[in-house]
Amino acid sequence: MSGNLPAPVVNADSAPYWQGARDNKLLLQRCSDCGTLRFFPRYLCTECGSDNTGWVEATGRGTVHSFTVVHRAAFPEFQERTPYVVALIDLEEGPRMMSNIVGADALEVAIGDAVTVEFEDRGDDGAKVPQFRRA
Repeated sequence: MSGNLPAPVVNADSAPYWQGARDNKLLLQRCSDCGTLRFFPRYLCTECGSDNTGWVEATGRGTVHSFTVVHRAAFPEFQERTPYVVALIDLEEGPRMMSNIVGADALEVAIGDAVTVEFEDRGDDGAKVPQFRRA
């Protein structure tokens, strides 16, 4: 279903996250000094500034904090998917992440809906992107 959609851009900070996605795991960074969980992956802890980082697997469950329905895609690769839902997801573990709501009932999404993660294939090299489906 990924068609010609772009694969994720991987850097040194996000490489473990994207490897987890390839393995159908939603990973979050955890500061090894203060314990803060964070998303999106970055070099320094947003709470204490430490660069001592580990990774933990999230449950993949969350709730919709906010969303918008995109009717005109910013990039031509996404136009065939319109309309589609972009949402802020409050993960069960605490961090908030942006993703898509997918599935036949995606356009019926509401704030507070329970969602679960699934992984969408992107590209020919095994890359995957986390997406969410209404639970």
